[in-house]
Amino acid sequence: MKIQTIEYFFREVLLSMIRNRWMTFASIGTVAVSLFVLGVFFTLVVNMNKLASSLESQVQISVYIDDDLTDAERADIERMTRGLKSVAKVEYVPREEALKILRERLGDNQKILDALGESNPLPNSFLVTVNSADDVTKTAAAIADLYGVEEVKYGQDVAANLFEMTHLLRLFGLILMALLLGATVFIISNTIRLTVFARRKEIAIMKYVGATDWFIRWPFILEGVALGIIGGGVSAWALRSFYAAMVNKVYESLAFFPLVEQYPFMSYVTAGLCAAGVVIGILGSTVSLKRFMEV
Repeated sequence: MKIQTIEYFFREVLLSMIRNRWMTFASIGTVAVSLFVLGVFFTLVVNMNKLASSLESQVQISVYIDDDLTDAERADIERMTRGLKSVAKVEYVPREEALKILRERLGDNQKILDALGESNPLPNSFLVTVNSADDVTKTAAAIADLYGVEEVKYGQDVAANLFEMTHLLRLFGLILMALLLGATVFIISNTIRLTVFARRKEIAIMKYVGATDWFIRWPFILEGVALGIIGGGVSAWALRSFYAAMVNKVYESLAFFPLVEQYPFMSYVTAGLCAAGVVIGILGSTVSLKRFMEV
């Protein structure tokens, strides 16, 4: 392709965007809003997945045992628990230590325990760490069947509920983005259609003198790409600013909250949004040209 031809294509794109400036702004704005919403939902889902994974990795099984067990019987429970292939670590927590930990967790509210006097209602227990969160359920069931075990508890339900919420959020985001994508393609295709309609006589003359269909199509496709990539760039800039502000706000109050690091995560998101803008632009211009190039 000659340099003069490329210059002609880009000059036509610039003139068309200036000529239809209001539709151009509408197209860029629609792309930017749609991709920003997509980016927000994507970053939200990724962070919720990280939170759920973090919770799952910290899932531990609390094994409460009968207070009347002898040292030998307690040792048998510990030995058989350690013997399970899915168990990574077993820690014995005497009832006295459990009460001390509870007082520390209650902080200023530990006066609640003063009503107990010298009595300690907490049982002796084992704190069991498993190799994988997937092993928690079957490991807990195996330990619960051991002689002397009164109760087995674990917090996997928290992570499971979080994953369910993430799934619903992802589904809602996909539906919303499908609607926004349709609106964006419609706006861009209408922008291109106005350009094609305004230049219908010029296009007819170009065909009569032997211009190929692709020579005529390229300026419109490049215009769609320009609208898409500008909209994608605007949405990426807005999302980066939004995510940086959100991360700072969260870390002010929850310093150890497991958020995804801004870099290189946001660089990948920026590249993805710009690429999505290009695809939307090409799709919008293609839809328009398919309908209105028969002049």
